[in-house]
Amino acid sequence: MPELSSARRRELKARAHKLDPVVFVGGAGLSAQVLAEIDRSLKSHELIKVRVNAGRDGREATLKDICAKTGAQPVQHIGKILVVFRERGSE
Repeated sequence: MPELSSARRRELKARAHKLDPVVFVGGAGLSAQVLAEIDRSLKSHELIKVRVNAGRDGREATLKDICAKTGAQPVQHIGKILVVFRERGSE
Protein backbone atom coordinates (compact mmCIF):
# COMPACT_ATOMS: atom_id res chain seq x y z
CA MET A 1 0.00 0.00 0.00
CA PRO A 2 1.46 3.39 -0.93
CA GLU A 3 2.33 5.74 1.89
CA LEU A 4 -0.21 8.44 2.74
CA SER A 5 0.42 11.84 1.23
CA SER A 6 0.81 14.75 3.63
CA ALA A 7 -2.53 16.21 2.46
CA ARG A 8 -4.33 12.89 3.03
CA ARG A 9 -2.66 12.48 6.44
CA ARG A 10 -3.77 16.00 7.40
CA GLU A 11 -7.36 15.21 6.36
CA LEU A 12 -7.33 11.97 8.38
CA LYS A 13 -5.92 13.74 11.45
CA ALA A 14 -8.79 16.23 11.26
CA ARG A 15 -11.34 13.41 10.97
CA ALA A 16 -9.73 11.52 13.87
CA HIS A 17 -9.78 14.50 16.20
CA LYS A 18 -13.36 13.88 17.33
CA LEU A 19 -12.98 10.10 17.66
CA ASP A 20 -12.62 8.19 20.91
CA PRO A 21 -10.28 5.19 21.23
CA VAL A 22 -12.09 1.98 20.25
CA VAL A 23 -9.38 -0.49 21.26
CA PHE A 24 -7.22 -0.53 24.39
CA VAL A 25 -3.88 -2.35 24.47
CA GLY A 26 -3.09 -3.16 28.09
CA GLY A 27 -0.18 -4.71 29.92
CA ALA A 28 -0.49 -8.01 28.05
CA GLY A 29 0.46 -6.23 24.84
CA LEU A 30 -0.74 -6.88 21.34
CA SER A 31 -2.45 -10.28 21.63
CA ALA A 32 -4.27 -12.13 18.88
CA GLN A 33 -7.61 -11.05 20.35
CA VAL A 34 -6.60 -7.39 20.38
CA LEU A 35 -5.38 -7.62 16.78
CA ALA A 36 -8.67 -9.24 15.78
CA GLU A 37 -10.60 -6.40 17.41
CA ILE A 38 -8.43 -3.81 15.64
CA ASP A 39 -9.07 -5.60 12.34
CA ARG A 40 -12.85 -5.64 12.95
CA SER A 41 -12.81 -1.96 13.87
CA LEU A 42 -10.85 -1.04 10.76
CA LYS A 43 -13.32 -2.98 8.60
CA SER A 44 -16.18 -1.01 10.15
CA HIS A 45 -14.67 2.45 10.46
CA GLU A 46 -11.47 2.70 8.33
CA LEU A 47 -10.01 5.24 10.78
CA ILE A 48 -9.61 4.35 14.45
CA LYS A 49 -7.84 5.41 17.61
CA VAL A 50 -6.03 2.87 19.78
CA ARG A 51 -4.93 3.61 23.36
CA VAL A 52 -1.69 1.88 24.35
CA ASN A 53 -0.49 1.68 27.94
CA ALA A 54 3.24 1.25 27.39
CA GLY A 55 6.38 3.38 27.27
CA ARG A 56 7.17 5.48 24.21
CA ASP A 57 9.35 2.81 22.60
CA GLY A 58 6.66 0.24 23.29
CA ARG A 59 4.03 2.43 21.64
CA GLU A 60 6.20 2.91 18.55
CA ALA A 61 6.74 -0.85 18.30
CA THR A 62 3.02 -1.49 18.82
CA LEU A 63 2.13 0.97 16.05
CA LYS A 64 4.52 -0.77 13.65
CA ASP A 65 3.14 -4.20 14.61
CA ILE A 66 -0.46 -3.09 14.15
CA CYS A 67 0.29 -1.68 10.71
CA ALA A 68 2.32 -4.71 9.62
CA LYS A 69 -0.23 -7.26 10.81
CA THR A 70 -3.42 -5.50 9.68
CA GLY A 71 -2.32 -3.72 6.52
CA ALA A 72 -3.18 -0.36 8.10
CA GLN A 73 -1.20 2.84 7.79
CA PRO A 74 -0.07 5.04 10.67
CA VAL A 75 -1.68 8.47 10.71
CA GLN A 76 -0.65 9.93 14.05
CA HIS A 77 0.92 9.04 17.39
CA ILE A 78 0.27 11.47 20.22
CA GLY A 79 1.02 10.33 23.75
CA LYS A 80 -0.72 7.04 24.40
CA ILE A 81 -3.07 7.41 21.43
CA LEU A 82 -2.33 5.86 18.04
CA VAL A 83 -4.39 6.69 14.97
CA VAL A 84 -4.41 4.13 12.16
CA PHE A 85 -6.18 4.01 8.81
CA ARG A 86 -7.02 1.21 6.40
CA GLU A 87 -9.19 1.90 3.40
CA ARG A 88 -12.22 -0.34 3.10
CA GLY A 89 -11.70 -3.15 0.65
CA SER A 90 -7.94 -3.29 1.17
CA GLU A 91 -7.98 -5.85 4.00
